[in-house]
Amino acid sequence: MADTYRSTVVGNEMRTDPTAREGERSGDSSARPSGMLGASSAVSDRGDAVWRVKGAPLFAATGAGGLSGHTVAVKDLYAVAGFAVGAGVREYLGSPEAVHATAVETLLAAGADIAGIAHTDEFAYSITGSNGTYGMPVNPAASQRIPGGSSSGSAVAVARGEATVGLGTDTAGSIRVPAAYQSLWGIRTTHGRISTRGLLPLAQSFDTVGWMTRDPHTLAAVANSLLPPDSPTTCGAAAPGMNHAGGMRKSAADPAASDRADEAPTEAFGVAPDSTIDVVIADPVRLVVDTGLCEVADAPLAAAVRAAADTLGTAPVALDADLESWFTAFRTVQAYEAWRNHGPWITAHPGAVTPEVAQRFAYAATVTPAAADRSGRLLDAAASHLRSALTGRILLLPSTATYPPLRTADPAELEAGRTRTLHLTCLASLAGLPAVTFPLAETDGLPIGLCLIGAPGTDQALIRAAHAAADRLG
Repeated sequence: MADTYRSTVVGNEMRTDPTAREGERSGDSSARPSGMLGASSAVSDRGDAVWRVKGAPLFAATGAGGLSGHTVAVKDLYAVAGFAVGAGVREYLGSPEAVHATAVETLLAAGADIAGIAHTDEFAYSITGSNGTYGMPVNPAASQRIPGGSSSGSAVAVARGEATVGLGTDTAGSIRVPAAYQSLWGIRTTHGRISTRGLLPLAQSFDTVGWMTRDPHTLAAVANSLLPPDSPTTCGAAAPGMNHAGGMRKSAADPAASDRADEAPTEAFGVAPDSTIDVVIADPVRLVVDTGLCEVADAPLAAAVRAAADTLGTAPVALDADLESWFTAFRTVQAYEAWRNHGPWITAHPGAVTPEVAQRFAYAATVTPAAADRSGRLLDAAASHLRSALTGRILLLPSTATYPPLRTADPAELEAGRTRTLHLTCLASLAGLPAVTFPLAETDGLPIGLCLIGAPGTDQALIRAAHAAADRLG
């Protein structure tokens, strides 16, 4: 095992201490640096709200490859050998992990160094970017605005140049939202294409590995290391793990199941070979936009996306998406699985999470198996509809429904914006589809993201399409 280092915090200054390892590994709160606890959300934050632990590096690369020279901020849901998984909750820290998560192990083997473990919203059950214990990191792209979550720490580490790759997860938008809010590139991968071994789950039917970078080249380099090659398969085939009708996958619903997400199949699902993407950008019929979906977003964002669509020569399409019903069903299944995964711990530790997250778990506790089953069946039909509609197509839509809200926004305003954004982000999530977000030119001086959603298994091709679109948009 490579030498590990822990960064200690003195006031707001971070410094590396190669000898201070055991307290962090044991999860002993008395040994953790006090500066990392109760971190302020003030805009003068210097890093305590970003990193749970940071090294120089924390782990050196174990091989050489396409990611040599890159550094990774790992979201605090992934197993990192010698450190406990914290999930953004101080009380959750337990025994240290014996081995790295598969995604972490693969990145190290491809030549990347692990810079450290970055904070997440509590149990990844939020897209705000706030944490009741560690605070809210400053958004480098808009310091008075929230950074977005739940992969908030990983995103901010990349946006301010402390890592080149932010390894995160995307269940309902936790890659796409912080990437859009911070002018980053990000990808939610096809559900099940990358192993989730060693990843603490929120809702296994939707959890995927994802990452954020400052440029498309790095986004593609990570994809080449983590993903199998794109390969076409029969249209309409369900992505791995996407049978919602029975609630959670069997192993996740089993009370004896591990608290880590299942080893996911790595079969590649898709409908378009790599060469098709060149046609996608050249042929406007293949790049499509549903203007009704764009209208979910605030007017300036919708207008910016429509203008981009015009420049790219996209064709109009009506997806006939029943957004309200689909979102409600998605929220129901997500909550049911979240409670099955974390409900017993939440019940045993009242007050351990913020009121925002606690309220979601309180709702999750009320979802019955029958309700989850009904919602799952609706999601199965919705997923089939979307996968069929996107055969040979790429859908363009806003990455979020709003600009990044002000850090001082009241909870009701944040929740309203969150709900509208989730109406957009849940589309890729419920169908297990890959989605890439990249920054558009700022509007009103604020960052916005453009999202491309493709057929299952076309992840690398989707990155190339996004890169080509970004070049054309200038």
